[in-house]
Amino acid sequence: MDEKVAAKPDQGAVASPRRSPSQQRSRERVERMLAAASALIAEQGSDAMRMGEVAEKAGVSIGSLYQFFPDKRAIVWALAERYTAESQACISAALKDVSDAEDLKQAFSELLDIYYGLFLAEPVIRDVWSGTQADKALRSLELADSRANAEFLVAVLKRLRPDADPVELETTAFLVWQMGEAAVRLAISVDREEGDRLVEAYKRMALRELLRAE
Repeated sequence: MDEKVAAKPDQGAVASPRRSPSQQRSRERVERMLAAASALIAEQGSDAMRMGEVAEKAGVSIGSLYQFFPDKRAIVWALAERYTAESQACISAALKDVSDAEDLKQAFSELLDIYYGLFLAEPVIRDVWSGTQADKALRSLELADSRANAEFLVAVLKRLRPDADPVELETTAFLVWQMGEAAVRLAISVDREEGDRLVEAYKRMALRELLRAE
C-alpha cells in the first residue's frame, strides 16, 4: 500500500480521518477529488453533496474515493486543512517584517480585509466553516489554527512591547484572532453595508488593544 495515515501536527490533536497519498499519481487523484468536492459544495453545499457525485465528477471509482476519504467529513477536514495552511502562510508573510505600530495597523487591516473578502467570495470556505462548528474534531483543528496564527502576532507584539508580560501578550493575541473570526462571520450574516461597518469597528477595537502599551 502506498499511502499512510496523515496526522495533525500540533496541539496533540486527533489524526485526520483520511489517508495521505505518497505517490505522485495518487496525489493527482486526490487533487481531482478535492477539486470535484469543492465544485459540488459551491453548487449545493456539503450537506447535499454525495460521495458518488464526487467520484463521478473526479473521474475516479467510488472505491478509490473511499480509499482516501471514508466519508464526507473527511473531505471537509481535508479542505479545512488546506485553507488553514494557506491562511497561515499568508499571515506569516504579512506579519514577519512588521517593526512598528504603523506597520502593524496596515498589515492587520489588510489581513482582515482579505479574510472578509474570502468569506464573501467563496461559498466553499463558508460551508467548511459551518462544518467545523458542528464537529468537535474539526473545531479542534480550527482552534489549533487560531493558536498558530496568534503566535505570528505574538512575535510582533514582543518586538513592539518588549517589556510586556509574555503571557498577557499570548492571551491578547489569541483572543484577538478568535474575536476576528467571529466578527467576520457575523459580518457575512448581515447585509453588506452593515457587515463592512462591523469589520471596520472590529479593526479599531482590536488595534486599540494590541497597541495600548506600545
